[in-house]
Amino acid sequence: VQLVESGGGLVQPGGSLRLSCAGSGFTFSRYVMTWYRQAPGKERELVAAISSDGGLTNYLDSVKGRFTISRDNAKNVVYLQMNVLKPEDTAVYSCVKVKYGSGWPGIGDYWGQGTQVTVSA
Repeated sequence: VQLVESGGGLVQPGGSLRLSCAGSGFTFSRYVMTWYRQAPGKERELVAAISSDGGLTNYLDSVKGRFTISRDNAKNVVYLQMNVLKPEDTAVYSCVKVKYGSGWPGIGDYWGQGTQVTVSA
């Protein structure tokens, strides 16, 4: 299993970024996929989750209405569109595959290397 994130960077408050995560080595369309983030000195938190067919999503309260998770099962990619970014969104964002049968949004079993998102003026 391999998960490769891209799209992080430095953005000003109010700006947007789109993170991508390409999955390989497993049948991507069968699995719930999630995005987690961890800021320095803070606990890791689940940002968003999407069901295997994309029909169900879940978000951290603080990002609802600003972030959108989506997936393209034909391309084996999951996205996180982040709008109206705030300094408190600064963190390392990781794409996580969820263990099959572990419920909703489930337990992650494989993690990408993470991509840094920094929101600063």
